[in-house]
Amino acid sequence: MSQFRAKKLDIAGFINPRVIRDHTKRKVFEQYEPDRQALRYIIRNTSLPQRARAQAQLQLSQMHAYTRSTQIKNRCVAGGTARSIIRAFRIGRYQFRTQALAGELPGVKKASW
Repeated sequence: MSQFRAKKLDIAGFINPRVIRDHTKRKVFEQYEPDRQALRYIIRNTSLPQRARAQAQLQLSQMHAYTRSTQIKNRCVAGGTARSIIRAFRIGRYQFRTQALAGELPGVKKASW
């Protein structure tokens, strides 16, 4: 696990252990994604020998869990929460509302008709 520690945290906003863990997962996923894609290609390629495909499948299954895309969770950069995140702004709905009403989000205004 120590090999996945982030040396420099380029995280802006709220920081708690969950945000740091998610940041680490994103960095590790980004680092290992080409290897995972290559192994998946080998596994799906039916023209290769079965032994090579089985070895690739074993290697893929033994990779760390943080190398999977499913481990990444969208989190609010302002509050650190993981629920009701607005993807375009990467913030939670409550933070979105407060920042929008304060005029801190460009191009966002309260609807009135």
